[in-house]
Amino acid sequence: MKYIKPHYYDAFVCLAGSCPATCCAGWQIVIDEESLDRYGNVKGDFGSRLRNSIDWMEGTFCQYDGRCAFLNEEDLCDLYTELGPEGLCSTCRMYPRHVEEFEDLRELSLTLSCPEAAGIILGCREKVEFISWETEEEDDFEDFDFLLFTKLEDARDVAFGILTDREKDLRVRMRTVLFLAEELQACIDREEFFEMDAVIEKYRHFPGTKTDQTGRYTRRKQGFSVFGKLEQLRAEWGELLADAWESLYGTDEDKYLELCREFDCAYGYESSRRGEWERMGEQLMVFFVYTYFCGAVYDDAVYSKMALAVFSTEWIQEFVMLRWLKKGKKLEFQDVTEIAYRYAREVEHSDLNLEVLERWLEKNKT
Repeated sequence: MKYIKPHYYDAFVCLAGSCPATCCAGWQIVIDEESLDRYGNVKGDFGSRLRNSIDWMEGTFCQYDGRCAFLNEEDLCDLYTELGPEGLCSTCRMYPRHVEEFEDLRELSLTLSCPEAAGIILGCREKVEFISWETEEEDDFEDFDFLLFTKLEDARDVAFGILTDREKDLRVRMRTVLFLAEELQACIDREEFFEMDAVIEKYRHFPGTKTDQTGRYTRRKQGFSVFGKLEQLRAEWGELLADAWESLYGTDEDKYLELCREFDCAYGYESSRRGEWERMGEQLMVFFVYTYFCGAVYDDAVYSKMALAVFSTEWIQEFVMLRWLKKGKKLEFQDVTEIAYRYAREVEHSDLNLEVLERWLEKNKT
């Protein structure tokens, strides 16, 4: 078995009670079967509390006011305190670590929805490197399309090369990888899988194309509409969307574009901080492409996977601009990480939202 992880993967250490947004509140925590069996046999008073705090039909921990039954007032886990780290279910033990499974390959990553992980990802100053190693484990995958997967791996490597070319404007890099995915999707749709090699080679040294910011206001309003089609997991997300509409898209186009220009000059693509702004956008793009792109081996949806990466990066940047506006046109690194993990919690932690968003991106190619 081969394993791959980004070089910053092992830097994660849980903040526990110091975390600004605990992972033990706001969503259901699914318990694996082995842990359920173990919890059913815990003795004493804590065992009774444990069994009474589990929804055994759903296989989840009960919640009170949106908080896990074992999350105490100090935002620490009573289950961890009582049973130790080995007492945690696989969900709690793993998060924010994530594993994508392919035949004879496991790809490890951190999850952007965790504040500390978001800080590690966005705070990475160097280009991401991927570390690999092998074990003696064997896999038993059935009906895995290894030919397509190798093409996707090659294409992703080329995409990483494009995205980390810091001599080019990040917007050019993002547009280029989207073109790459669109051409690959056309090959898959025609079932011309071997033609994918020529597309990959074409983009290995592709110079990129100049981005056109014309129509940004219209495109953003169109993109904003898809958020209304997604399930809302947290009330504060709805508040952010309402604020975005009122402050950005409910105004006229001239005011919106003037705000964009001012932000770009103060913090974004036209500012003295451009390198920092593009570096964080690069880290987001590499994260999303690494996490999702090769998953197209299971559904052939190459274009929508790449479009999801571009969409997510652009909208995190858009909501950061909103935060900048609301803070009196000031911005700190923690503002960027907070917007990133809140976006991820709404979009990435709902399979339904990911499916709806990918379908919408496929139908609304730009």
